[in-house]
Amino acid sequence: MRLEAKHPRWVRYSHWLNVPVLFVMIWSGLMIYWAHDAHEIRIAGRVLFHFFPPGFYDALGLGFQLAQGMAWHFAFMWLFVLNGLFYVSYTFWSGEWRHLVPNRHTPYEALQVVLHDLKIRKAPLPPGKFNGAQRVAYTGVVLMGAGSVVTGLAIYKPTQLAWLTALCGGYQCARTIHFALTIGYVAFFVIHIAQVIRAGWNNARAMLTGYELAVETPETTHA
Repeated sequence: MRLEAKHPRWVRYSHWLNVPVLFVMIWSGLMIYWAHDAHEIRIAGRVLFHFFPPGFYDALGLGFQLAQGMAWHFAFMWLFVLNGLFYVSYTFWSGEWRHLVPNRHTPYEALQVVLHDLKIRKAPLPPGKFNGAQRVAYTGVVLMGAGSVVTGLAIYKPTQLAWLTALCGGYQCARTIHFALTIGYVAFFVIHIAQVIRAGWNNARAMLTGYELAVETPETTHA
């Protein structure tokens, strides 16, 4: 057994900074959404679910705080943007993108990860910093962040940035995409935490300290 470097310091810093920033963004976004919660799931004209029932806002104490929600949301928006720009810039500058961005092997590797998680594939997955499923998920969430910024600006300044709002399909379309991306963050967070718990402490330690405990094989022992 030996400790092996995995995640650089600045990747870990930006990762952990996103936790409180995204929490405040979603929390304040729900305060804003309360004022006009227009989205729902319909099939054949019947409403199956409305986002969100009145009890949802009451339980979380989110109602009647539109101005406060907007103030928090727009303040933390800049932290979200700056942290995202730093993360993407550092990833490309340091070469970390090579481990993260999907390549031509990624679809097959991602399928093998799914089969492994479903206990269909018995053989262990090949070693690597990120597997195919992680490449897709982590690159996807970065693109989601960019989408949130673009649609957020389109909603925030629909007159001054009319060209951007039009590019998003109009104000209502931009608002729907922005909302869908928020639901996507929550789904990603739930799956991400579940996978971290499933992977065990060694995987979590790598994002906390930058190092993971690697098992020495005969090849690495004699290298």
